[in-house]
Amino acid sequence: MEKYVITLSREFASMGRSIAQELAARMGCEFYDRDIVEQTARRMGLPVSEISDNEESAHNIFYRRIYPLGMGVKSMRDEIFAVQKNIIRDLAAKQSCIIVGRCADEVLKDYPNILNVHIFAPVEERLKNCVEKLEMEERTARRTLARVDRARAGYHRIYGGGEVSVNCHVMLNSAEFGIQGSAAVLEGIARQKFFL
Repeated sequence: MEKYVITLSREFASMGRSIAQELAARMGCEFYDRDIVEQTARRMGLPVSEISDNEESAHNIFYRRIYPLGMGVKSMRDEIFAVQKNIIRDLAAKQSCIIVGRCADEVLKDYPNILNVHIFAPVEERLKNCVEKLEMEERTARRTLARVDRARAGYHRIYGGGEVSVNCHVMLNSAEFGIQGSAAVLEGIARQKFFL
């Protein structure tokens, strides 16, 4: 069987990560998300927290203290992306897998056997997920939704070749199908695309 890769970008609290995990279980393939952060930290000799803080946003307090005029912040983010790009390519070359975030759709845009998925949901549904599933206060949830969505969109514009839809094959509203249903829909699409 030929190797394939499913990349999955998502809006915050659209349950994209959970959908990707369920899809990986259904497809019998590997799932990569935080593993990429951990591998990046090891390769760069930095704590995981520093990679996480700088991955999608350059507005980290640590780097503002070191570079008060903003010098060096973009180069750190660029370096993290370069390392993650190599990790993503290594993972795709090794075996069939699902990769969450990190502009994997752009990194692997020339990969021959790929399905790029974007998971979204209406703001009110995502807010409900924040409060009920992530146990956040509503006020904090609203701020976090706006901040993370803005950071992810900016990150994708810089490293992903533009808007998230640029390389997207499937956009799925998780509020319509739920986690299990969304994974089932995507499994059907993937099996048809990859002739599985």
